[in-house]
Amino acid sequence: MGRVTLKDIAKSLGVSVNTVSRALTGKDSVGEDTRARIKAEAERLGYVPNPMARSLVLGSAMTIGLVITNPSNPFYANLISAIEHRGRGAGYSLMLLLTEESPEGDEAAAQTLLRWGVDGALVVPAVQGDGAHWARLADSGIPLVILNRDLPDLALDCVGVDYEQGAYDATRHLVEAGARTLCLMEEDLPISPVADRKAGFHRALKDSRIPRKNGRMIAVPTRRRESLALPWEPADAYRLAQDIVRGDTLPDAIMVGNDYFALGVYRALTEAGLRVGEDVLVGGFGDHPFAAYLNPPLTTVALPAAEIGTTAVDLLLRRLRGQDDDDRADKRRLAAELVIRNSSRRLT
Repeated sequence: MGRVTLKDIAKSLGVSVNTVSRALTGKDSVGEDTRARIKAEAERLGYVPNPMARSLVLGSAMTIGLVITNPSNPFYANLISAIEHRGRGAGYSLMLLLTEESPEGDEAAAQTLLRWGVDGALVVPAVQGDGAHWARLADSGIPLVILNRDLPDLALDCVGVDYEQGAYDATRHLVEAGARTLCLMEEDLPISPVADRKAGFHRALKDSRIPRKNGRMIAVPTRRRESLALPWEPADAYRLAQDIVRGDTLPDAIMVGNDYFALGVYRALTEAGLRVGEDVLVGGFGDHPFAAYLNPPLTTVALPAAEIGTTAVDLLLRRLRGQDDDDRADKRRLAAELVIRNSSRRLT
């Protein structure tokens, strides 16, 4: 037997195809008894709605576009799951597009969303640019919510993390644990989370009366422009941490912009005979699944990936349903949480 159609259900019950269609799409002009009978028969026959036909009936694709940089990042894996679950609950399918931090991929994603006529889109922009292609997509009538990274020059809704406060809290914690010379190993991408973490690091040093010269900054080359496999390469952080260990002055604490870099730092310190959490404090960012299982467990900043996803979907749905009369961009930054573990015990 082929795919069950509305006509099959109508024939089985002796009603019109139009009545079946109205019953299954929630139209008010069908009695409750008839609606229940049609739904039961549809289930018995194994009817599966045709999404293209449903789109024509509803005048909507019932699809949300999601643009991210790289799905191997645990943060984005959790984000995707939360968005898909929330969107599915509202009757929307998800179209996932990847940019791999490429400006060209970013523009291509915007064109794809426009071509497919999605109802709205959730977008993690690639490396900072002018974002003109996202502005054009929004101007075409497709509501957008920017995720995790802000494009401050564009009047678009945005849901992200308070990266600055997260870095501030982590830095202050390291200072309170005894650190007086600190190093921040950060990604070299021109994106707002990196700039915010740097700002939080320096603000914490200032508030702690630690001279700015005691806060060293090291840029870690990212592999995201070269590889589709991993968002970060611990080997780069490992080599840079080796240089730190061999240098004239060993910092009291090393903070990294993501937990993957901490893997390289741990190895370099351990190979040099140094004790993580005793000779050198280490702090991370992201609270990835492995962080609690390192030796010693890594102090890090947990990011609210799932909350970002659900908040963004809810904001987009309000725009789609015309429930938000305020045309001004809604910019939200959710709090990150410092998770203290043994990699930042007080210095001996």
